Amino acid sequence: MTNMLELRLLRALEAVVDEGTFAGAAARLDYTQSTLSQQIAALESTVGGRVFDRPRGPRRVSLTPLGRVVLQQARELNRRSEQADQVIERFHAGDGRIDIGTFQTVTNVLLPGLVRQLREEHPDCDVRLFEDETPKPPLEGLDLAFFDAAPPPGVDGLLVVEDDHLLLAPPGRFPEGPVELAEIDGLPIVALPPICDQGRVEEFLAQHGISPRVIFRTADNQGVVSMVRAGLGCAILPALAIGQPLTATGAEVSGLQPQRRRRERGHAAGDRRTGSAEPDELRLHPLHPQLPRREIHLLWQGTLSPLATRAVTLTTEIARTLKSPWVHPA
Repeated sequence: MTNMLELRLLRALEAVVDEGTFAGAAARLDYTQSTLSQQIAALESTVGGRVFDRPRGPRRVSLTPLGRVVLQQARELNRRSEQADQVIERFHAGDGRIDIGTFQTVTNVLLPGLVRQLREEHPDCDVRLFEDETPKPPLEGLDLAFFDAAPPPGVDGLLVVEDDHLLLAPPGRFPEGPVELAEIDGLPIVALPPICDQGRVEEFLAQHGISPRVIFRTADNQGVVSMVRAGLGCAILPALAIGQPLTATGAEVSGLQPQRRRRERGHAAGDRRTGSAEPDELRLHPLHPQLPRREIHLLWQGTLSPLATRAVTLTTEIARTLKSPWVHPA
């Protein structure tokens, strides 16, 4: 009793019980009384017995024992059908649920604006996020997944943004400006785990005969930055993974923060004499030759829901707002 015809028959049964008469039920459903009688007859044929005792005259109809069983199921099925109609209506209106796979850079840079905008446009939407760093796109059970490589065969997607790889170093470690790859050979570095983009970076360096000395690995982008700031080593990171404002323009700019006049900031004379850098100052250096840019793609399989379609559009719009000489929206 789950196809559309049977649901109409079950609604007819409910209406007769609620109104007490065939005439009242027909008026409620906007049927003729003969049409309603035919539907009840069809229902009785389906369930194999009478569902009503039909008294003569204006008295209210009463359910048979079989009718009471059928009514109990009818109310539940009709309730579930109405719920399904509401869910489908919300789906087409752009509400509903969306499951998005992400990784650190996307979580920090793109997702805050995306989630905020989706919830402003669709307050009842259910946004669920799943963060993982995997060598293959984690699409199972997801509507959308951000991934740092092009989609494999059979997967749809689009390029959202590219960012350059930069050398992150303490101040004074290298002269201002680009650093030659040869200078990285044997350099102590802090690095992410050798998967995904980091794996491709290390493979590229190896192909060019460059072997930096990895002294510490962490899966946390900001952990890498913190260890460089602490003096443990340098790092090669995609620009958006560094997590600092990257709005500088021009070849002369190589730092996360501009040089500050220490005397005006109240630093001790000893610091001023030695020229030591403030502990939170780091330098960004382009590499020469450049490493291949990291690509951030948005992937999906099959037909997208209206909410997911809107999320794709918003993602591209948000990416275009990123301002940096080292970040390149698609």
